[in-house]
Amino acid sequence: MRIALITETFLPKVDGIVNTLCHLLEHLGRRGHTSLLLAPNGGPARYASTQVIGFSTFPFPLYPELRLVTRIPAAIAHLKHFKPDIVHVLNPVWLGVAGLWRARSLGLPSVASYHTDVPGFAARWGLRLAVEPLRRYLRWIHNQADLNLCPSRATQRDLEAHGFRRVKVWSRGVDAERFHPRQRSAEWRHRLSNGHPDAPLLLFAGRLAPEKRIDWLRAALDAIPQARLAIVGDGPSRPALEQMFSDGRAVFTGYLRGDDLARAYAAADAFIFPGANETFGNVVLEAMASGLPVVAARSGGVLDFVSDRASGLLFDPEDRQSLVEATRAIVTDAPLARRLSAEARAVAESRRWESVLDGLLDDYDQVISTAHARARRVTGLTGQTVGSG
Repeated sequence: MRIALITETFLPKVDGIVNTLCHLLEHLGRRGHTSLLLAPNGGPARYASTQVIGFSTFPFPLYPELRLVTRIPAAIAHLKHFKPDIVHVLNPVWLGVAGLWRARSLGLPSVASYHTDVPGFAARWGLRLAVEPLRRYLRWIHNQADLNLCPSRATQRDLEAHGFRRVKVWSRGVDAERFHPRQRSAEWRHRLSNGHPDAPLLLFAGRLAPEKRIDWLRAALDAIPQARLAIVGDGPSRPALEQMFSDGRAVFTGYLRGDDLARAYAAADAFIFPGANETFGNVVLEAMASGLPVVAARSGGVLDFVSDRASGLLFDPEDRQSLVEATRAIVTDAPLARRLSAEARAVAESRRWESVLDGLLDDYDQVISTAHARARRVTGLTGQTVGSG
């Protein structure tokens, strides 16, 4: 297949969308497909076997870390030259919308993937008047695609309840060989505990932004005086969080990747994830693969793979004290922590990227076949090549 991908975010930014996209590009190369990525500038000119074409951007006013491409006509012109069999837009907001329009004008089948609960985040930010306009806008975008993909059953139910059509779950995988308990090391334990390796070590990984509610971890530390905290990631909330955790009990590492990230997970005793609007939660699955018992909100995409008191502990998503009690239980009940750790690892081992991404390729094939059949019905010309213009 020839696959054109269009994303609103890419390297050097690090988040769940970029992580998923990088795995996809690597998989396309291994499977021998030809692919092109249109993205904001600043990243590599090639990733795996995929050519990456970057374009200048400006910051989205409501969310400055999201960079919107300025040269839309120049960007989408590449679709005609590349002659893809299918166009996949990831988290379409601006460039992705133009990509969907251009795909339709060229008669190309299209897939759109929904990655971020922007309306839910807007509500968390206190922008409640923006929630419904944002939802209408995203629904209008996605309903132009031949297939909409989302990361979890909870997200699928929410989208369908709000009028999104042709929605299917495209789950996420984990590299269970890289993220593994054997990555545990005394050096990383000492570093992340700020020189207190015998203390219980809690860990958070992800973007440091208000919607992640990392400030809730302050209450957990206060309730468990012997504990230490490692915060892996970066983002706009970091200065305020560093001030909040200025007593020396928390270590900020910035973004980590590859084996460094795997060693950070494996060095900890528990993974605490306060966010309540996650469409999946890649970092939770990575922590589970690393053998960590997890504490997560009883909401969103994590419910696809975290079962309460089986593979983790779930807290009431609107109750900070519920998070504190779940964290305390893992720290103080060693048999419970060991049982959750073993089950978390077993769940992660069953969710490999290879099968997840092969399933996506099957979806591409089905969308292409359906589009070709539809074109033949409309034109009456069997064997017509769709998207050759």
